[in-house]
Amino acid sequence: MAVFKNLFVIASTSCVALAVASEAKAITLTYDRSIGSPGFAPGQLFVPQGMGVQDSTGLFFVSNGRGLNPDGSFNPNLGNRVDVFDPQGNYIRSVGSGRQGKGEGIDEPADLKFDPNTGLMHVGDVFNSEIDVYNPNTGEYIRSYGSFGGRIPGRPFFGPGGMSFSPNGSTIYITDFSQDVIKVYDSQTGDLVNTIGSSGTGEGEFQGPAGISVSPNTGRIYVGDQFNGRIKVLDLEGNTLFSFGTPGSDPGQFEEPIGVEIDEFDNIYVADSQNSRVQVFDKNGNFLSAFGEPARNEAGEIVPPPTPGGLPFGDPLDLSPGVFNWTGGAHYDRGKLYVGDFFQGRVQELNVERDAVGTTVPEPSSTLSLLAFGAMGAGAWLNRKSNKA
Repeated sequence: MAVFKNLFVIASTSCVALAVASEAKAITLTYDRSIGSPGFAPGQLFVPQGMGVQDSTGLFFVSNGRGLNPDGSFNPNLGNRVDVFDPQGNYIRSVGSGRQGKGEGIDEPADLKFDPNTGLMHVGDVFNSEIDVYNPNTGEYIRSYGSFGGRIPGRPFFGPGGMSFSPNGSTIYITDFSQDVIKVYDSQTGDLVNTIGSSGTGEGEFQGPAGISVSPNTGRIYVGDQFNGRIKVLDLEGNTLFSFGTPGSDPGQFEEPIGVEIDEFDNIYVADSQNSRVQVFDKNGNFLSAFGEPARNEAGEIVPPPTPGGLPFGDPLDLSPGVFNWTGGAHYDRGKLYVGDFFQGRVQELNVERDAVGTTVPEPSSTLSLLAFGAMGAGAWLNRKSNKA
């Protein structure tokens, strides 16, 4: 997802077998700790978007902001990088630097994902309209690929959104905000191999597709259909299986869902941005639980997003556990859920606690899909004032 400009700112067919999986019947999220703090110094964050844990090291990577000078001109030295924290949450270094134009350099980092085969880090480069690839261990720039929609009349949102590798890592699925499609690229060559969806409100259509997560168990594709206020579930070919959610603030409703993550049981975690919470659903879209509440001032009023041209933080800040000023993205890793506290400059790390674990067999269509494999908010305010969600 993107920030706004006036800031300082996802089997062998020779055998047939049913895949048996465990499925949690109840899930509770609890606060563990925060990573990063609001600000512009090393180890501090503003509008954190994409994030991920590197399997080999346990290091935590988070996309950090887009900087502008007071006159609105681009500041390459403020944000425009991926910050790296050790497993204890200490800042250790960063990857990438600010630059406008194709190739090496980032002009606002969005989502990020690690290639399961090569370990390389793919980062959405919003204003340069591409995906940049880095060696996360050395910071070496490798290459760039892709092209995404730019500004169009009446739509301030554009560029690459969420990303998810296919289960075998051969392709990567990337949402395109302004073109309202999912683009599928060969992860090694960067060639476009498929485009899914079109613009609209019907089946197979999107309005600002945001977070995306591809299940390694079933091949289902889960997509945050941001401005339609719903989550869409697709098969491998991009056909809609079902959708769930409607606009609103009740349980099971969304005010612009941005981050979409799944766990090893295909439970679904949604960063419900403007409602400043995370909602959890089972693989069929049934509501399980919610966590989080909006930051409030001394009068009990919800703290609004920052005013354009000012600092990219809510005023006042409330850094209490479980309090958010917009949930700006999410990442699941081994029993932990990481959620970007968008306008409070931090990532909240949550414990995923499961109760009454049972055993289930995936639906036949899901099993067939498994065998086929070869066994980063917007709202009315941000619509008016941002470059892109």
